[in-house]
Amino acid sequence: MRIQDKCLPCVVNQVIKVANITGVDEKEELLKEVFTYLSKMDFEITTPEIIGEIFNMIKKHTNNQDPYKETRNYYNTLFLKLLPKFEREIEQAGNSFQLAVRYAIVGNIIDFNPIHNTLLEDIFDCFEKMEQLELAIDNSKELMEDILNSKILLYLGDNCGEICMDKILLKKIKELNPNIKILFGVRGKPVVNDSIAEDAYAVGIDEYAEVIDNGDGSLGTVLNRTSTEFREAYEKADIVISKGQANYECLSEENKNIYFLLMTKCDVIANNIGVGKMKMICMKNKV
Repeated sequence: MRIQDKCLPCVVNQVIKVANITGVDEKEELLKEVFTYLSKMDFEITTPEIIGEIFNMIKKHTNNQDPYKETRNYYNTLFLKLLPKFEREIEQAGNSFQLAVRYAIVGNIIDFNPIHNTLLEDIFDCFEKMEQLELAIDNSKELMEDILNSKILLYLGDNCGEICMDKILLKKIKELNPNIKILFGVRGKPVVNDSIAEDAYAVGIDEYAEVIDNGDGSLGTVLNRTSTEFREAYEKADIVISKGQANYECLSEENKNIYFLLMTKCDVIANNIGVGKMKMICMKNKV
């Protein structure tokens, strides 16, 4: 999914906010570098790839290769403590698999990327209303069937904190099909608040899956920038679970058995999928 013109103000706004959060001293120099890059960029590439390039500039100007490290650690720890409560609710549900899917999707609202301005109280409110939340697109039955009939599953993670809800779904997947091999994909380098291998191990993803980084520092999964090892894992997977908007932007046109689990947090993605904003999506790839 190529970048849309509506994405450009968001990209610039994000640069300014991240620069403020991370304490860039020479903000004007950073902005000049960003605008020079944007003036020459290829409009056929995805927004996640563009943000990855710009975040590298921020790292350089802050002299900090992981500006969001403390943020990721804080929210991973916070939501990890809530997992026992969430797991009890799932086990008591009539359809425990679908509720685990819904938890994983609602977890996608845990996005401290400044462009979304997500408040912690709004996140907790969503969890409290879990039973009332409906899926705007619900292919969870097909997802369950594919899990039962697959040998290898590649699960593409997204943000910090959210990764804890992914762990709940991974556990349920293993209960459904104990013989399935699960690979959990993370970013190869720190980029905004996206999860890296350090986060996956910190919350115990390796209890259910083999953690594999994609070798790249873009948001999402820009396949042509990922490592050979990761691309081989992607090709071998019978089924892919793709979390979040950035992964959707990167993979929505792929001819692959992919299930997209996300909250539609912006109009561009919502319109592309054909639903309203802030809707829960469990959608099998249309390609």
